[in-house]
Amino acid sequence: MILYYIFKILGAALTIYSFAIIIYIFMSWVPSSRETTIGRFLASTCEPYLEPFRKIIPPIGMIDISPIVALLVIRFASSYGLTGLYQMLAGIM
Repeated sequence: MILYYIFKILGAALTIYSFAIIIYIFMSWVPSSRETTIGRFLASTCEPYLEPFRKIIPPIGMIDISPIVALLVIRFASSYGLTGLYQMLAGIM
């Protein structure tokens, strides 16, 4: 039962992190919003995750699609990775 709650908390954390990335992306549309306290906090939490995707995926013109791929990876990890890991661990116990 504790294992179930641990995976629920991990799933909720991934959902909150994906919302933080979405907010961080939208902040790029508003001038000087990334210089605020919230903007700096989101930059310090989101940029370490987004940076490898930016190195691999080049921007298309003026559009950076790497955050979209990063969000898809989080969604895939949340939907399939956590579920599969939970089923595997629950089968062992």
